[in-house]
Amino acid sequence: MPPRIRTLRHPAVACPMEEEMAQPIDSYVDMFRKFGSDLGMPKFDIDAVIDGQRKNLEALVESAKVAAGSAQSIAHKQREIVEAALHEAATLAQGFQPFGDPKVALERQTEFAKKTFEIAAEGAKEAVQAGRQSTTEALKIIQERLKEGLSEYRGKTH
Repeated sequence: MPPRIRTLRHPAVACPMEEEMAQPIDSYVDMFRKFGSDLGMPKFDIDAVIDGQRKNLEALVESAKVAAGSAQSIAHKQREIVEAALHEAATLAQGFQPFGDPKVALERQTEFAKKTFEIAAEGAKEAVQAGRQSTTEALKIIQERLKEGLSEYRGKTH
């Protein structure tokens, strides 16, 4: 049997705080509201805080969707680049004549290298542009939410 805790108050005097604490609390939100009011803290609008955090999460999710869409777009573009390079290689291989004129073979190899480089450079340029655009869009979503959050905070504190 655990030791009994002695209190300094008279046993005939009821403590309202103990009676209230003995009643079941409906939720954590109610518990925090009660805790704040018991301590004499100013009213705290927990619903507004929860709503603000929900909006923050929605903005993060939207930002992540934009970034994921960009990653997919870049991966698709890279696949197109590889396919184009392989197509050029297949075209060169079909026309390759091992015992033909070395000058013609060198011209074809140079043309192949040039086309492959142009395809890769254009693909890299497009991938960078897509990445820059998606990063800008994703950051804009977060920036707008921060602005909204600050204006909400300012509206509640004034």
